[in-house]
Amino acid sequence: MAFVSSLFAGSAPAVAVSLDAAMNEQVVMVPAAFGGQSVELETTIFRPPGEGPFPVVVMNHGKALGNPRNQNRDRFVVLSREFVKRGYAVVIPMRKGFSKSSGDYIDRGCDMTGHGISQADDLQSTLDYLHTQRWADAEHVIVAGQSYGGLTAMAFGTRHYPGVKGLINFAGGLKMHGGDCRWQQSLVQAFASYGAKSTLPSIWFYGENDNHFGPDLAARMHNAYVQAGGHAKLVAYGAFKKDAHGMSGSRDGVKIWWPETEKFLKELGMPTETLYALDNEIKVPKNEFASIDNIEAIPYLKGSARDQYRVFLGKSVPRAFAVSPTGAWSWAEDGDDPVEQALQDCQKNSAQPCRLYAVDDHVVWTDESRPTTAAAPASPATSALTGP
Repeated sequence: MAFVSSLFAGSAPAVAVSLDAAMNEQVVMVPAAFGGQSVELETTIFRPPGEGPFPVVVMNHGKALGNPRNQNRDRFVVLSREFVKRGYAVVIPMRKGFSKSSGDYIDRGCDMTGHGISQADDLQSTLDYLHTQRWADAEHVIVAGQSYGGLTAMAFGTRHYPGVKGLINFAGGLKMHGGDCRWQQSLVQAFASYGAKSTLPSIWFYGENDNHFGPDLAARMHNAYVQAGGHAKLVAYGAFKKDAHGMSGSRDGVKIWWPETEKFLKELGMPTETLYALDNEIKVPKNEFASIDNIEAIPYLKGSARDQYRVFLGKSVPRAFAVSPTGAWSWAEDGDDPVEQALQDCQKNSAQPCRLYAVDDHVVWTDESRPTTAAAPASPATSALTGP
């Protein structure tokens, strides 16, 4: 999860996300069938070097506000890196109706138990696919998820699927907005239902300042799950940045979730030793174009847009700010890769190439960055929101 903002300014060329060669990233369409209907699930796969077979982590995504079809492909680069460098393949399926996956999203309203069960159908199709892949050790699988994906993972744990050794729940649940829905109580009931039917060990991460599922609700869900017979360790950590709900997507979150996850994996007999070196640092050269706090030095920004750069300066690192000759701009804070995210979000809103202006605490812009013609867009990135 990342915090982003951008300005729409003119029609934009199509933007495709660049793949991470260091982690052998690929995108495949996994076949699935539901009620006689054939669909395909847009699925990201990260793999270590070699042919495998590799133990697998299947990571499940959350749900943004609005139409699920408009949600971008989730990659969980930070989390994936931690597992790939320890010899795991990481598989991230976009479920029905999300992003480029076909089929329709099924909205169960206030029925949280039903939400998890419906989403687990898609997850099961992904596990079935893994059994056909030589690179996947389908007998050593961890199922994980963040937010709605955490609810999905816990629901899937009731299916006693062969080869699945454990579950990881990062701030799992589904928050309803508006209406008279008693969604909190429905979530508690859902976890009680899952706990009564699952024998898999699980580990849960919920932060003190989670803006979706606060400490009281997290404790209620955990207690309901355990009292119903489920096996779960709750890691109730403190505040994390502005919203702990995005902890698993942050580079700074690794120090919270990995030590506990390492213990969990060792108890399951799963590997934890680092086998490959993967660099997670953002490498963008700084220069002397201007100081980071010189708001007037930024090219192309018009009207109140410079106020957004002031907002950017108040964000925590890692962060990035991008700008286009059309006046489009975007900033991104935290998340898998704020540099790529800021570029992609800006490029969506500009018919001319976007360039980085600042990364973390340094200006990276040069006079040579000013394009003289409308060229191909810069290397894009992950999903972003739009707004004034």
